[in-house]
Order: sequence, then structure tokens, then C-alpha cells
Amino acid sequence: MAAMKRAVCILACLCAGTFTVATLATAQDGTIQFIATGTPSGGLQEPVRGFPFFLLSKSFEQIQADTEASNPKPDMDAFIAKLDVSPELRAWMKKNHCVSLTGEDFLHKLTPAGVLDVPEFRRAYMERNAGDQSIAFPKPRYKASDEEKNPAKFKREADEYRETLLHYIATNPQTLNGLDLSLTDVDPGPRWNMLLARRIPEIHRRALDVAQSKYLVARAQTDLQGHAILQDIPPGRYWISTLDVAAEVGDVHLKWDVPVTVLPGRTASIALSNVNSVQASPDTP
Repeated sequence: MAAMKRAVCILACLCAGTFTVATLATAQDGTIQFIATGTPSGGLQEPVRGFPFFLLSKSFEQIQADTEASNPKPDMDAFIAKLDVSPELRAWMKKNHCVSLTGEDFLHKLTPAGVLDVPEFRRAYMERNAGDQSIAFPKPRYKASDEEKNPAKFKREADEYRETLLHYIATNPQTLNGLDLSLTDVDPGPRWNMLLARRIPEIHRRALDVAQSKYLVARAQTDLQGHAILQDIPPGRYWISTLDVAAEVGDVHLKWDVPVTVLPGRTASIALSNVNSVQASPDTP
């Protein structure tokens, strides 16, 4: 009988101990409470109502960066190598790391020597300027027939003409304006941009998948006052995020990716507003 009483006492103590440990473990978790508001341009602050928020163990910005790094851009040099253009143009593209032959950025990359050494550039330049009667464009002294009749003379005068053109282009950089308009038939820029554009949606999709499958800790939806509470959160550093979805408040589109630290048994409070948001463009989904 005494043995039975001892067994009952031991069992009761074990149960009490288990209950105490469970209570202490639960008490170590923390809580996050936050309020989300937005202020439109020239308007008053208002709550972000009924909007989903996600608690992540890694910032969504870093998740996106990691996803992009694991999905590198297409190889530009490999793209250039397959182009049906002159070897000189391929060499120029690789040297300048540029495949777009249009716009101010392209024109700023041009040098007098580059214009004359790349057949496509030289042809476009000569077509736009040689026949322009409003400018004193240099005329060559040599004739095409001299190349066979007198090769030495032809080469000398061709070299002299090249030097004249180099000086002319350097002192008249405005003659390069509009050069890109004559290169549309050989410009591979649109094809390259299409390759890059195909990559963006895939990176976006993968980042969202990784965020919700690997780093999601909890989620909550704000009430009519813009409040939300996340309970039973283990201690640690987290990020309150809207992922890549923007909250519309008037004419502003707000996204959040805000760090928050949870301490054992404590409540962390945070206010989300325009100030700590990542502002998105109006066409952001």
C-alpha cells in the first residue's frame, strides 16, 4: 500500500514538472502587435484596412537578392558571339559591354576611331553627313579606281582622309547626333531586352515561393483600424513584410519589409507608415 502511494506521488510530481516546463516554454514566446497606416499626397493619415502581412525570418529584399543571384543574367558575350554583324562591331560591343545601338548612352560611348573602324558605324555616319550640303564635310582626294592603278597613292590618300575625318569628328561631335537612327537594322538591343524581360517574372515568382515556403513564420490581416497581432512567436529577429504586394492609400502605393526583434515573454510594438515603407510605383502589382 505504501509503495502504491509512493508511485502515485512520483507520478503526480512528474506531471506537475511537465506542466511547469510546458508553461515556462510557452512563456518564452513573444508577441508582435503593429498598426499600418498610409498618408496620400496632400491628404490625411488613414489605416491600411484588411491587408495581409507576413512575418518572415529573412527580409524579403534579401530573399529577392538571393533569388536573383541564383538566376544569373544571360551571358552577354555569348549573345554577341552569335550576332550576324561585322567582327569589328562584335569586338566593340564586347569592349564596351553594350548591345544597344540607340540612345544617348550609346552615342556617348562612340569615339572618332570607333566610328571609322566599325563598318556599320562608318557607313551610317557617312550616309548622314557626306551628302549634307549645309556643312563643310571633308571630301576624299582618292578615287576608287586608284586602288588598282596606284595602290601606294591610294593607301596614302586614304590614310590622310582617315586622319582628316578623325579630326573632323573630334571637333564636330554634333555630327554624331542621329547616327543611331541609321543603325536600327543591325541593333540587337531589342532582342537582348527581350531575354532580360523573360527572366524578371520567373525571379519574382521564385522569390515569392521561397519567402512563403522557407521563411514564413506567421501571417496576419489588419482590422478596420489597421491593427494586427502575431502571437506565440519564438524569440528572434524577424521582418514584417507585405512581400511584393503594395497597399494603395490614395495615390501612394506602399510596401513594407521592416525588421522587428521579439524578446522572451515580451510584446514588440511597431508602427508601419510611409516613413518606413518601400514605396512602389503605381503599376506595381
